[in-house]
Amino acid sequence: MIRSTSGPIRNHNKPAVMRNCTLIGRHFYDVPVNSAVVGHLLAFTLVHILFTVVPEYEQQTQDLTMDLVLNVADHYVLTPYVFPASWPEEGALRQILSLLVLTNLGAAVLYLGLGAISYFFIFDHDLMKHPQFLENQVRREIKYAMTSLPVISLPTVALFFYEVRGYSKLYDNVHDSPLGWPGLFLSMVSFLLFTDMCIYWIHRFLHHRLVYKLFHKPHHVWKIPSPFASHAFHPVDGFMQGLPYHIYPFMFPLHKVLYLGLYVFVNIWTISIHDGDYRIPLALTPAINGSAHHTDHHLFFDYNYGQYFTLWDRLGGSYRHPSALLGKGPHDLIRKLQAEGKLGEDRGKGRGSKEE
Repeated sequence: MIRSTSGPIRNHNKPAVMRNCTLIGRHFYDVPVNSAVVGHLLAFTLVHILFTVVPEYEQQTQDLTMDLVLNVADHYVLTPYVFPASWPEEGALRQILSLLVLTNLGAAVLYLGLGAISYFFIFDHDLMKHPQFLENQVRREIKYAMTSLPVISLPTVALFFYEVRGYSKLYDNVHDSPLGWPGLFLSMVSFLLFTDMCIYWIHRFLHHRLVYKLFHKPHHVWKIPSPFASHAFHPVDGFMQGLPYHIYPFMFPLHKVLYLGLYVFVNIWTISIHDGDYRIPLALTPAINGSAHHTDHHLFFDYNYGQYFTLWDRLGGSYRHPSALLGKGPHDLIRKLQAEGKLGEDRGKGRGSKEE
């Protein structure tokens, strides 16, 4: 296991609940729970979906043709309390309005809920002392994300609408998969590989000088990101990088519940690579594009474009071994400045510029 000198700085100024979460116990990775919890949560989410949610869903929805989330919302809320009886559930206008509300609500809950968990229990608040951490940065990240997400939802809802209308290759039952249960595992792996490849090239395109300042530069304002920087994109940037997740089910068969689970997984992962916790199992360091890799992307711009893996960065010549794992990361600079007496104690009072 990597125990880099650039690991998170833990001190007694951190609130007790945040200190205690690092002392709960050790597990397979031999690291404090704050690092293990993300991996466990991601693994549990996918395993739970495959072995519990999918079978239960199939038992109850043999004839279901509607999207799972929309169907549940219609049954429990929208039909009895919101829409008039004259608006049928299969009506296009009603479906679009429903999807618009559900998409925005779901995005806000995932972003704020998962972001808060990461911020309070995983993110090292000493990173807020870094010279490039902006004043009031967390508030600004949240404000920017919550302004962009409703705009991103507009074209996203159009894609969801076509999925609900049956134009995608989403299916309800495992027996509809050409390979049955093994097909679910294969589709999960292929989803990750396909989206990782697409996001790499989209992300790299967004760094082209003709489009960078227009669309992607706002995300690079956060050079030392917090978990709330994860969704703080320009709307065009956010939609483009999310597009591969929606393209996949139009190209390849995918179980609806697995699709929903992967969508949650993607949000957890996106937040996790902005959490500043760089410790990962040593064997996975060459292959996984973790928080340490992505922090270097924010700092040095032209490296580590990948989402989950380092494969395409290696093939594309843009791979950079994380500075944090070489003793040259943000935590190391903070230690150096503290030792020299050049760093104040006020959290969140970073002196970085507001522009690149």
